[in-house]
Amino acid sequence: MCYGPDAGDPRLRRNMAEWLTRFYNPADPVSEDRICISGGASQNLACLLQDFTDPVFTRNVWIVAPAYMLAFRIFEDAGFHKKLRAVPEDDQGIDMQYLRTQIRKSEDKAKSQNNNEPQFKLSRPSNKIYKHVIYAVPAFSNPSSKTMSLRRREELVRLAREYDALIITDDVYDFLQWPSSLSPSTLSIETAGLPRIVDVDRYLDGGAERHGADGFGNAASNGSFSKIFGPGLRTGWLEGTPKLAYGVSQTGSSRSGGSPSQLTACFVAETLEIGELQRYVYDTLQPAYGSRYRRMVETINKHLTPLGVLTPQTDREVVGGYFIWLTLPSPLKGLVVAQRAKEEENLAVAQGEMFEVPGDTEHEGTSFSNDIRVCFAWEDEAMLAEGIERLAAVIGRMLIEEADGGQPTRRATAKEEDAKNLW
Repeated sequence: MCYGPDAGDPRLRRNMAEWLTRFYNPADPVSEDRICISGGASQNLACLLQDFTDPVFTRNVWIVAPAYMLAFRIFEDAGFHKKLRAVPEDDQGIDMQYLRTQIRKSEDKAKSQNNNEPQFKLSRPSNKIYKHVIYAVPAFSNPSSKTMSLRRREELVRLAREYDALIITDDVYDFLQWPSSLSPSTLSIETAGLPRIVDVDRYLDGGAERHGADGFGNAASNGSFSKIFGPGLRTGWLEGTPKLAYGVSQTGSSRSGGSPSQLTACFVAETLEIGELQRYVYDTLQPAYGSRYRRMVETINKHLTPLGVLTPQTDREVVGGYFIWLTLPSPLKGLVVAQRAKEEENLAVAQGEMFEVPGDTEHEGTSFSNDIRVCFAWEDEAMLAEGIERLAAVIGRMLIEEADGGQPTRRATAKEEDAKNLW
């Protein structure tokens, strides 16, 4: 009986390598041996932690915050529930000075504890155990919508090489991009504006294989078809050095039956081979999401900005993803706004606390009680505009209450509204 190759469907690996080469335009083509097919970005994150970390020897998991909240459980399941550390963002996407300072402290602690070798993971030719893990969503981040600058990406790779860290990036939104202008001349963009961190690692200062004799490199790129093909496919890909990609393909839970999603991978490979998926992304998804984004931003500018709500300052020419991060005017709290939006306006928004790294909010830049996240990827444009107007109504009432000394401003009932309209 043959379940399929450990690294995944060969045609999907080949077709994906060709698309990644066209989209990111690296100095050399992306080769098939740099790619391993996965059961999606979340499953692949779990595999990377199984293969390349040890819950004792690996000092910490450094997470750029605000962070994708569903990743926390994956790290906790791998034994890192007491080792999650938040790294604040800055205007360029990550506060490198803070990260470097904290990693140095963790190294001093490891030295004092004689933490010099893995305690629970076997040494195999197909894997290595890293001292640190750094987790980020560098492009159109969930939830902050920020994009990490090229300078920060290069600094992060150099830091990872210095301290033996594996940078795991969820690059799941990269293909979902469009011009930031509210009156764009084009509705889609078919090439990336920045190299991924895995591309930086591939070439920076002589390349990944030159730094360290093990050949695994310091970066792993997580991709997912759920964002660009359809949710629930549970199929994605990892890119890294050939040695890293092979190591992931040898994860025990995958090897026992071959690569995850063998059947689905065949379907996806076909759509890539005939160009259908690429055209769907460029001709349908990018224009549709871009139009929804512009409608939401216009409504935010009209109804929320006058109330003192802030959006991330940016001079980016390209935006993307699913989300917009909003900072509320003081003293409003995201949790309370989210609760009242649900109760009073039947409106769902996500409070900032959801995206705090568990157990590490000491730094003021890693606490988000005054923030909320809104999503423009699901509803149609008219509903998005109405949603922002409803949110503005809630925030407006709360600001009036604060000005009145905290006395609640009751929303009129439907019967009262009808009676008022009669007059």
